[in-house]
Amino acid sequence: MIAIRTRILAPTIALVILGTLALALLVLRDSHREIEQVYDAQLVQGARLLQGMLQTQNPEQTDWNQLGAALDGALNRSGEGILTHPYEINLAFQIWAPDGRLLVRSEDAPQLEQPPQPGIHDFIIDGQDWCGVLLADSVQGLRIWVGERDDVRQDLIQTIVQHALFPLLMGLPLLAAIIWALLGWGLAPLQRLARHVRARPIDSLEPLAVGPLPQELEPMRNALDRLLSQIRALLERERRFIADAAHELRTPLAILDIHVRNARHADSEAERAEALEFLQQGVGRATRIVSQLLTMARLEPVAKPQHPLNLTALVREELAELAPLAFKRDVELVLDGEEDQHLLGDPACVAIMLQNLISNALTFAPAHSEVCVRLRRSGEQHVVLQVLDEGPGVSEAVLGRLCDRFYSDANPQGAGLGLSIVEMISRRLGGVLLISNRARKGLCVELTFPGGAARAADKPA
Repeated sequence: MIAIRTRILAPTIALVILGTLALALLVLRDSHREIEQVYDAQLVQGARLLQGMLQTQNPEQTDWNQLGAALDGALNRSGEGILTHPYEINLAFQIWAPDGRLLVRSEDAPQLEQPPQPGIHDFIIDGQDWCGVLLADSVQGLRIWVGERDDVRQDLIQTIVQHALFPLLMGLPLLAAIIWALLGWGLAPLQRLARHVRARPIDSLEPLAVGPLPQELEPMRNALDRLLSQIRALLERERRFIADAAHELRTPLAILDIHVRNARHADSEAERAEALEFLQQGVGRATRIVSQLLTMARLEPVAKPQHPLNLTALVREELAELAPLAFKRDVELVLDGEEDQHLLGDPACVAIMLQNLISNALTFAPAHSEVCVRLRRSGEQHVVLQVLDEGPGVSEAVLGRLCDRFYSDANPQGAGLGLSIVEMISRRLGGVLLISNRARKGLCVELTFPGGAARAADKPA
C-alpha cells in the first residue's frame, strides 16, 4: 500500500507543476504579445520623432547624406558617447520625397522599391523578416519609414520572457520541498498515534492514551478504542465461558467416571444395568449443559439484526415441536390468544427463548395438568407473553435467583441456564422479564416486548 504522504504529495506536486506550466505558457503568450506591442509602439514613436525633427528642416536645403549618417549612428548605437540598453533594437529608417524619390536610408535598411502603405506592417525581403511603420507627413509630404529585423526582436523578447519565467521555474523545487515539509508536519499526529500503538504491550486492551489529536484523527482513535473494548468484552466472554464450562462439567464428568468404574466392577448384571442407567442419565445431563453453554456463547458476542416477525406463529411452531414431550408427560399444551401478535426480533433467538420457557414449564408441570402460553396486547405499543404451569411454584426467596447462571431449583438434571438464556434474549429484544407464583399454584413467567412498531411495519401498505 502506498504511503499516505506519497498518495497526497504525488498528485499535489503533479498538480502544482502542471498548473505552473500552464500559467507559464499563458504568461509566455501574453508577455510575448504585450512586448510585441511595446516594440511596435517604439517604432511609431521613433517615426514621429523623425517627423518632428524633419518639420524643422527645409527638404530642399537639407544635406540628406549628413543627416542620414547622424541618424544612422544614433539609432544604431554607433555614435560616440551614446547611452545603450540591452533591450534596445537597431532601428532602420528610410525617407521618401513627396514624388516617391528616396531621400535617405540607413545602411542596413531593406531595399524597398516603393514606399509601403501608411501604418504598421510586416514583410520579408531577401529572406529576412522585417517589422516596420510608415508615417506620412501631411505638412511636407514626406514618407518616413522606421523598422527593425524581426529575428532580433524575437531574440530580445525571448530573453525578456525567460528572465521573467526563470524565478517561477526555479521556485518549483523549493515549493515542492515546502509542501513536503508541511505535509510531514500535518501528518505528525498520525505518526505519533502509530508510534503509540506500536509501543503498547501486545496484550494491552486499554483505551489509547495519546495526546490531543486533530479533529480528523479523533474518529480513528474512538473507533480503535471501541474495537479494543469489543475485543476486551469478547475475551471476557470467552474466559467466562471457559470458566463456566470447566466449573459445570467438572462434577458431571467425575460422576460419569464413577458410573463407568461401577459398571466395570459390577458383581451382577443388575448392578451393571443400574450403573449404565446412571451413566446414561449423566451423559444426558452433560449434553444438556454443553448445549446450553453453546447457546449462551452463540447469543452473547454480537446482537443479531432484528426483523418483524409473527410471534403467534412462532409459538404455534414451538408448541407443535414440543407436543411429543408433553404427551409423554401427560401434560396439555394450550395457546391462549388467537390474534396474531408481532414484534421485532431474530426468529432463531425467539425460538430458543420459547423452547426454554415451554420445556422448563413442562419439567415442573404435574401429570394431567396444562401449560398455557398466553399472548395479548398491552396498550398500542407492547406485546405480553405469559407461560403458565400448574407445578409447585417456588418460594419467594428463590424467585430472585431463578435467572442466575447454573442455578436450578428442585431439578437435579437441569443445567441452570434455561431462564438465564430467556432473560438474555428478552433483554436483547428490549423486553422485561417478570417471574411470579400464581395465585392457586404454579409459576407464571411474563415477558413484555415493544411490539407496536413491528406490528405497523408488518402490515401491508
